[in-house]
Amino acid sequence: MNPQIPLWFESYEDAIRATIQAIGGFDAVSKLLRPAMPLDQAKRWLHDTLNHNKRDALHIHDLALIRKEARRRGVDTLAAWEMRQAGYAEPQPLVIEDEAARLQREFVEAVRALKSIENRMDQLTVLRAVA
Repeated sequence: MNPQIPLWFESYEDAIRATIQAIGGFDAVSKLLRPAMPLDQAKRWLHDTLNHNKRDALHIHDLALIRKEARRRGVDTLAAWEMRQAGYAEPQPLVIEDEAARLQREFVEAVRALKSIENRMDQLTVLRAVA
């Protein structure tokens, strides 16, 4: 179960920190982002990226990986904060089963449309032969 996460944050870094805590903490996320680096060094690097007084920064790919792991664990803290800051509505997670069903419906509708076009083309061919 995820810990209680605040709804509002003062900074982007605070939203990232809360997300990191909710998806396993700095140990887990450090390993995720820098698997080849020793854990202590990776953890220090991750903390430094969230400190304005340090030069390190999270790369856009690091943020994407954090967001993806958060989504996998049902935590939308960071994505929601980013959407609010950009003036968008809250994010809605994509439910894979719903997406598969939607694609299947679209496929069936497309096949029906193609069959309808084929029937109309056949009718035109008959009309031309008669005329």
